[in-house]
Amino acid sequence: MAQRKMILDLDTGIDDALALAYAVADPRVDLIGIVSSYGNNTLEVTTQNALDLLHLLGQDDVPVFKGLPHSSTTDHFDVMQVSKDIHGDNGVGDVTLPHAPRVAETTSGVDFIIEAAHQYAEDLIIVPTGPLTNLAAAIEKDPAIAKLIGDVTLMGGALTVRGNVTSVTEANIHQDAEAADFVFKNQANLTMVGLDVTLRTLLSKKETKQWRELGQKGEIYADIFDFYIDAYDRLGIDHRGAALHDPLAVGIAIEPTYATFLDLNMEVTVDQASGDYGRTIGDNTKLLDGTSSRAAINVDVARYTRDFMDLTKAVLTD
Repeated sequence: MAQRKMILDLDTGIDDALALAYAVADPRVDLIGIVSSYGNNTLEVTTQNALDLLHLLGQDDVPVFKGLPHSSTTDHFDVMQVSKDIHGDNGVGDVTLPHAPRVAETTSGVDFIIEAAHQYAEDLIIVPTGPLTNLAAAIEKDPAIAKLIGDVTLMGGALTVRGNVTSVTEANIHQDAEAADFVFKNQANLTMVGLDVTLRTLLSKKETKQWRELGQKGEIYADIFDFYIDAYDRLGIDHRGAALHDPLAVGIAIEPTYATFLDLNMEVTVDQASGDYGRTIGDNTKLLDGTSSRAAINVDVARYTRDFMDLTKAVLTD
């Protein structure tokens, strides 16, 4: 089977780092580029993290493009304290990474998405794991790509469980609910991988210990994710381990049979006065229409985590 092309749209923090390793490791996809986003940290920091992680993984040939530095409705971005608590001041658990010998591409991330959509069409998978600002801007600039892109599988939202910012809102969607609503209503072939399933996939220090035995790359990744596990425990998010949010989106994009889905045309609540800003919910006006989007509502945890560990151990072995 021919490889499909993949673009990761990352606000490179800790779970994004694992998503990147997964995409590099899986032979079924060709990672053609990273588009960076604000979110877990500023655009400058997340871009450098992506470059440095690719360098660590021996993937300096994968280009990195800068996306947009703030949401579609603001003129700046400030890193939330909770992001620093969970991802560290530098976005990767305050672990110092080997510095990449290169810089980001001069082409904008938005233009790269548009060019790739026209070049690869149905063979292209885009996995946004942060705010949907970049993809929304690309579709607004060139509406044709919404039907050209073969698959968009995003990490974000919460349909059947509580949110992690408010009772109904997940963090990535909350960062730019207006952009998310635009993407949900315009992008064909859209899959939402939200808290409904990502909170079920936990990694503990039992697994990161296996990485430590692999050499320098494994040691660094173990240090990064142990920070995340400790933050989950300290903040009372989960005492059993930390969730594989972003890597699960990559996994489902490549192998949809990991998940069970609800076919549903969705929207995002953007009314600030409603009390449920950023809620991902079915679009009442399209309940009788054919569906172009779906939400993952269950996941084969044992199968996914087994495959995740097999792939990451392969790519983290020195």
